[in-house]
Amino acid sequence: MNTKTNRRNFLKTTATAAAAIGMPTLIPASALGKNGSVAPSNRIVVGGIGLGPRGRKVLDGFFKHQDCQFVAIADVQKERREIIKRKTDQKYGNTDCVIYDDMSGILERDDIDSVIIATGDRWHTTASITAARAGKDIYCEKPCAMNIQECQQLDDTIKKHKRVFQAGTQRRNVPNFKLAVDLARSGKLGQVQEVHAGILNLQEYLEPLPAEPEPDPSIINWDKWVGPAPMLPFNAAYCRGRWRNHKGLYAAWRLPEWGAHTIDICQWAADADGTTPIEFEAVSDGMIQAKYSNGIKLVMRLSGFKGEGDWIEGLGTCPVRFEGDEGWVEAGDAKKIEASNPKLLENKKYDQISGTDPVMHIRNFLDCVKTREQPICNSTAVRYGHMASFAAAISWKLGHKVTFDPKKERFVKDAEANRMRTYKRRAPYTI
Repeated sequence: MNTKTNRRNFLKTTATAAAAIGMPTLIPASALGKNGSVAPSNRIVVGGIGLGPRGRKVLDGFFKHQDCQFVAIADVQKERREIIKRKTDQKYGNTDCVIYDDMSGILERDDIDSVIIATGDRWHTTASITAARAGKDIYCEKPCAMNIQECQQLDDTIKKHKRVFQAGTQRRNVPNFKLAVDLARSGKLGQVQEVHAGILNLQEYLEPLPAEPEPDPSIINWDKWVGPAPMLPFNAAYCRGRWRNHKGLYAAWRLPEWGAHTIDICQWAADADGTTPIEFEAVSDGMIQAKYSNGIKLVMRLSGFKGEGDWIEGLGTCPVRFEGDEGWVEAGDAKKIEASNPKLLENKKYDQISGTDPVMHIRNFLDCVKTREQPICNSTAVRYGHMASFAAAISWKLGHKVTFDPKKERFVKDAEANRMRTYKRRAPYTI
């Protein structure tokens, strides 16, 4: 017999039972939604999967919204799950946060509506697909996939199970980036000709770290930590963030991680959330150029943004630039926006928040969980924006121009590039 309690019926059932035996129903004001609080039956109940430093920042964003309640953390690292429990219990003034060493503990709970996934790259697709199959809505950090095939599998699964999915590409809900995109899409720059994305230096994967004795699985479950990636010897530094740019742990030579920040915004500005460029070519160590079927160019570059000073001292990290035949606009993480003509920005108000702040992006997700509408960076936007990043990285790796068919989602007459669309997942972490 299924003995799990549906929280949405809990208060109603409790009140009915109390009335039946003649007992007074004493329900606190917070449970009724009084004094500015939100009644439990109207709250979105949230669990976390793999919340490290970035995950804790995202959790802080969820804490700012009274209509959600964080109740449980699953992490294969004991230290990290205990950090989240302490943080959550302090927030709510109780000891209710439940800890699990495997995400199945969260996914099996009927009372949990949504999950935050902030594991390393290798787990994003697997955890998201597993959560969708369990009937959970998903807020997943980026990049959400490790290769082109995972982009397809993720989007297909989210659609099949009719889940709400938001990628953690929070700049789509940061006001200066939104204003820059609006200027491009509204025709204020004329016909858009080029969109530019700031990227990092691409580099080959690092050599594996020296092997160390594996910890007890109750402290760090190394097999589960590695998950679908090829097994490699344990080194504690991996678990402290040093997994980045190691083969199998990190997505495609640094480009998809940064591309999920900036190429994503360029896709949006170019009205290309349902497609990709058709040609990609690394023209230098610091620049990759691509072209959409309508002629718009996507330029991925390390520098050269005009704005105010260079892209770090001026606009901040993750700069984007949109050029039309009548003007240009740039935005970056430093709460700034620059335009070729100051009149483009006259009377344009936007809240001054950093491009790294996820609070408004989380609000968009929570609203869509309630309405069942599509968030601003849903799984389809992820599918094509991430595929563009992977195709660009593959062009760089192969050292030649590649042609990509966004309808068939394959490279044209390029067997070597097509082999790089996926990789073999380690059992039992298959999807």
